[in-house]
Amino acid sequence: MASAAEQMAANLSWGAFGKASELRQRIWFTLGLLIIYRLGTYIPVPGIDGAALRNFMDNAQAGIGGILSMFTGGALGRMGVFALGIMPYISASIIVQLLASMVPSLEQLKKEGEQGRKKINQYTRYATVALALFQAWGLAVSLEHGNLAHEPGMFFRISVVITLVGGTMFLMWLGEQITARGIGNGISLIIFVGIVAEIPGHLAQFLAQGRTGAISTPVVLGVILMVAAVIAFVVFMERALRKIHIQYPRRQVGMKIYDGQSSHLPIKVNPAGVIPAIFSSSLLLLPVTISTFSGNQTGPVMSTILAYFGPGQPLYLVFFCAMIVFFAYFYTFNVSFKPDDVAENLKNQGGFIPGIRPGKRTEDYLTYVVSRVLVIGSAYLAAVCLLPEVIRHQLAIPFYFGGTSVLIVVSVVMDTINQVQSHLLAHQYEGLIEKSQLRGKRKAGAAKPRKAPARR
Repeated sequence: MASAAEQMAANLSWGAFGKASELRQRIWFTLGLLIIYRLGTYIPVPGIDGAALRNFMDNAQAGIGGILSMFTGGALGRMGVFALGIMPYISASIIVQLLASMVPSLEQLKKEGEQGRKKINQYTRYATVALALFQAWGLAVSLEHGNLAHEPGMFFRISVVITLVGGTMFLMWLGEQITARGIGNGISLIIFVGIVAEIPGHLAQFLAQGRTGAISTPVVLGVILMVAAVIAFVVFMERALRKIHIQYPRRQVGMKIYDGQSSHLPIKVNPAGVIPAIFSSSLLLLPVTISTFSGNQTGPVMSTILAYFGPGQPLYLVFFCAMIVFFAYFYTFNVSFKPDDVAENLKNQGGFIPGIRPGKRTEDYLTYVVSRVLVIGSAYLAAVCLLPEVIRHQLAIPFYFGGTSVLIVVSVVMDTINQVQSHLLAHQYEGLIEKSQLRGKRKAGAAKPRKAPARR
């Protein structure tokens, strides 16, 4: 039987949306900041040769240039002030989260509540600045080597570094403002908008190739059906749960005895989300990125690495799959789901798994269950990320599309829809509470007996 919240969610309509004024304000605020982000991708970095850059990115569009340009919303292809995108902040967040699970001092900060969370956020910002400085300097040097600068030199490098680092920090601020005063997760929405903004152009290019005969009609239809099937598969897997039955014993409060309650501990099939795919892609694309923006001026060692580990190569696919599986297990057990913490919390709350003793036995059982669930979750992640890579290279599709971007888009859409529904449900509950209070006041006023006239 559906709960009251589920029944209310099923009854949500445009009428309820029209009455939720705070939700509308949050949506308009979010859209306004995302428009500012899109405008910033068209503001160029000073000193760039625009014509040479366009020719360069057109040649690299099917490979690394397409990958990086998609994640930055096309800002990298135009070398805009947001060319680094929000990826330095994402990488810094992942690194700090992993360190917080392994370094005792940082782990203690996580347990200090709001103050600890603020300090960890501050460390993440410092790490973002450090990563952005490193990437911006490397990009400035690579632009010089690729003959994409009007006047190469130290002044050009410093101006590029300041502009790109400033753009990344501004994007980080935009994301925090969207999270606090808008709807959805700001950082995820920025990545989402960057990916979606590139889809119409790539789709038009793909269909144009089909009309000219460069790509056969069966291939065009097959790719469209494959994308639809992958999206449906991702939605199904992201909603899939493994529920563990939890039992709470009877408890006595004063003179009353409350019966034991039961609930479920939900474990997602993919607890790590898109983090393994993003982290694996970043590490594997590092040598290709260096080679691409340095004008392919590489030594014998780098040439050997690129020959075996370039996108679409067999060793690249094998290592990509292995790193996705490794990071799925590593991130789950160290960040997103710690069996020892969950077992300790259940023990403190008086809950237990039927047939399993609290404490160490519960921790071992949770580790066993999560490890088996992750076999399916990591295989799903690897399949979604590798299938588009294989098809793209086998069919010579002239633009980049990958499973990582599909995962991000689907996850962000689902999360944003859930937040919108939560705001609408909260608004409906507030309306019900106000009506019940008004009815209570009316009944209380009607129940007041009339005072008899005082006798004189």
